[in-house]
Amino acid sequence: MIILTGILHKNNLGFIFLSLLKACRPIQWTKNLLVFAVILFSFKLNKLILINSFYAFISFCFISSAIYLINDIRDISKDKLHPKKRYRPIPKGDISLNLVKFSSIFLATLGLFIGYLISIKFLLIIIIYGVIQILYCIRLKKEPLLDIICIASGFLLRAISGVIASGLNFSPWFILTIGLLALFLAVEKRKAELIFYKETSILTRETLEKYSLPLLQRYESLLSSSTFISYSLWAAGPSLNGASSPWMLLSIPFVLLGIFRYLFISDPEVSKNLSSKGISLSTENPELILIYDSGIRNLIIFWIITIVLIGIFFH
Repeated sequence: MIILTGILHKNNLGFIFLSLLKACRPIQWTKNLLVFAVILFSFKLNKLILINSFYAFISFCFISSAIYLINDIRDISKDKLHPKKRYRPIPKGDISLNLVKFSSIFLATLGLFIGYLISIKFLLIIIIYGVIQILYCIRLKKEPLLDIICIASGFLLRAISGVIASGLNFSPWFILTIGLLALFLAVEKRKAELIFYKETSILTRETLEKYSLPLLQRYESLLSSSTFISYSLWAAGPSLNGASSPWMLLSIPFVLLGIFRYLFISDPEVSKNLSSKGISLSTENPELILIYDSGIRNLIIFWIITIVLIGIFFH
């Protein structure tokens, strides 16, 4: 891999392609796995459902990457001041802005075309997602509360699009849980950014000056409790219009521990202690926690195993 990277850096076209791919933030595509959530929770799978869900995943990957490129162009001056974001290809100057703009339009067009192939309803969801995210890039990320809602809406629309693409029925508790969890993650993201701002005096987002740590912690408490309650009501089974099997209650401990672990990582004092030991984890990037934190990762693995076993033996 190191040799291949070296070759690409020596080849101008190869280096540009690698930089453009990095600017598309493929690591963020893990968020798009939410389109498969309804399949996991419904215990229903066939070839058509799997194919449509896969196309939905690809469509969101293209659209989301197009939005990331637009966002990086608009934030280029602020990203240059950020200790980590300044190494991204666009603020670093590895690729021309004209190429970035063309690539964004191309990816968005491709994502919309794939969405159209799935269904008109799915295409509408993709368009709504794109409009919200563009408005976020242009204006809404500067408005307190609206910025958090915009971030959360991306997760919620991914889950809804999975329902539409698969054609499966869903419980309202399922959608509510995803929405509350998305808001929780968005608040944790802003909380981490605010802590960084207070520690370094580097303002990476204008909206951070309009928040306070105690306020975000109150939001955090409300949303973490609401998410757990909503998931528990879904897990209770058909009697509450929830999961198809009440045995899903067995998965609740993993969800509770997952919330506890995330709150543990996001705590300012705990974060300082981890940093002093050379462990750098921040809820500013939830997808990185999913990849690098063994606690969260193991809980998710056991949670999925539990759901699969319930689907096999008790459904």
